Amino acid sequence: MMKEINLGHLDLNLLVTFEVLMRVGNVTRAADELGRMQSAISHSLSRLHDQLGDPLLVKAGGKMSPTPFAIKLIENIRPILQSIQHVVSPPEPFCPSTSTRIFRLAFPDISPNFVTEILAAVQNEAPRVAVEWLKPTIDLIPLIAGGQIDIGELSGSGPLPEGAEVYNGPTYSWMTYMRKDHPAIKDWGLSAWQKWPHVQVFMGNSIASPVDGGLKADSDKRNVMAKIPSFSSLGRLLQRTDYLATFPPFVMVDAMLEHGLRALKPPVDIPPVSPRFFWSFRLTNDPGSRWFRNLVIKSFAEQQRKAEAELTALWLQDARGN
Repeated sequence: MMKEINLGHLDLNLLVTFEVLMRVGNVTRAADELGRMQSAISHSLSRLHDQLGDPLLVKAGGKMSPTPFAIKLIENIRPILQSIQHVVSPPEPFCPSTSTRIFRLAFPDISPNFVTEILAAVQNEAPRVAVEWLKPTIDLIPLIAGGQIDIGELSGSGPLPEGAEVYNGPTYSWMTYMRKDHPAIKDWGLSAWQKWPHVQVFMGNSIASPVDGGLKADSDKRNVMAKIPSFSSLGRLLQRTDYLATFPPFVMVDAMLEHGLRALKPPVDIPPVSPRFFWSFRLTNDPGSRWFRNLVIKSFAEQQRKAEAELTALWLQDARGN
């Protein structure tokens, strides 16, 4: 009966040497292929013989002949070694111009420009790649952490699941938007903030607005009188009503230009927030997923920078007009 092998004492290199010897049938040729001395090859074979309790390869008629156990062993060892090589090999390079992969992004539809820039950049670099754009919800977080979605964004400081890699983008500030002839403009301050109704884009029952979550004093709370499901109708709503809306510039700069809105600094202290991009640890080194998330993060940062600059210019223009 063959003795039981302690895998903790088994050197994987011995099996690699054994596989080469079985394939070339010669110590000299095995040494050449492995870049080792012949004596080292013989020593490895001797060690494996001692551990397995079988001679494995014996000299007969001027060449090495495998034992029945060696023939059975190599049939099982080769697929195992091939699997190990496949697992530890570096991932294949990603070629955007020829790839037909589908990438999934969980990100709020915050700005027409952002959607446009992402998809245009993808089409420019990878014309055969498809993108699935999903609305971020709490339910999708486990899918992102598990690698079924390539990258997601979740602002704020809420906990993320284990197995998620996180990148914090540049912080953004907050502005309050209203129609250009809104009565609140003349006496803008905390009393106007509390008096006039606010509108909130409703992202889901479990995702709190960073505005409300950042306000420390109850006296600073806003009176949210409308919750809408998307940003697409927000600009027209503000133009036609007395609602106020508080968002970062990259969300509202397009609506300001299209609907002639006014932006004022909130009269309350809203802490700056960083966009949090996160993805599965499993996808960190995947070339394709890395390409896609870098494209998303870079595009977001560029749109954020442009929006901040445009809003600053509009804000200064309005201030001079008054």
